Amino acid sequence: MTAAQTTNASSARVSTADQPTASWLPLAGKRALVTGATAGIGAAIAETLGRDGAEVVVLGRDAERGAATVARIETLGSKASFVAADLSNPERVAALHNEIGDVDILVNNAGFSLWGATPEIAVADYDAMFAANVRAPYYLVAAFAPGMAARGEGSIINIGSMAGTIGLAGGAAYGATKAALGALTRAWAAEYSDSGVRVNNVAPGPIYTRPEARELFDQLGQTTAAKRAGQPQEIAELVAFLASSKASYITGATLAADGGRTAI
Repeated sequence: MTAAQTTNASSARVSTADQPTASWLPLAGKRALVTGATAGIGAAIAETLGRDGAEVVVLGRDAERGAATVARIETLGSKASFVAADLSNPERVAALHNEIGDVDILVNNAGFSLWGATPEIAVADYDAMFAANVRAPYYLVAAFAPGMAARGEGSIINIGSMAGTIGLAGGAAYGATKAALGALTRAWAAEYSDSGVRVNNVAPGPIYTRPEARELFDQLGQTTAAKRAGQPQEIAELVAFLASSKASYITGATLAADGGRTAI
């Protein structure tokens, strides 16, 4: 289970000591859109892309937390802005490209999970999860990928979950959304890679994002090969790598960042 999709808690912060030297910023001149970027893994991703030189559009529902994320990115020396959006609203998703404009990097991080035995998941909850975790990324790619392809370059990074690969009791519906996101990643890679647009999927394991649930994450971490849960920054660094030219020959891949949980 990835806690990234279950919480809006504060993320691990990017240390200014980790900033690259001003002479070389791998994402300088790039513009990134990160969904669900006001807290947790999303905020860590937004800050790390900013640290690496990208201008970052922080998308989320909480304006106060969004402003705080923007301020941290600006402290790192990059431009940032906040856009309020509820991605469960398809009309709002459809309007985002006109509002934001073209981007070079799209990170589909926003989403949520509901856990329970299959008979316990209500139809409305099932539909809401698919709307947030699958439909919203689908139509964001439909809106932003054509511009990337026309310019001949771009990077789309989906945030999946180990639940999309392994069977977890109580996670049938949530796991199905993340498996769908993995399938979309592969299809989009086939559709866009020859136009210079790379599409990849990062599948986290248990990640510390809620201080009040530390004991739960500790327990989940013990199921991994590394015997620990991860930090949001560990996911953010992988996303920043995939967004950069260092990952120029990686597309259509699902990269597990789960402490080896899917390997054992």
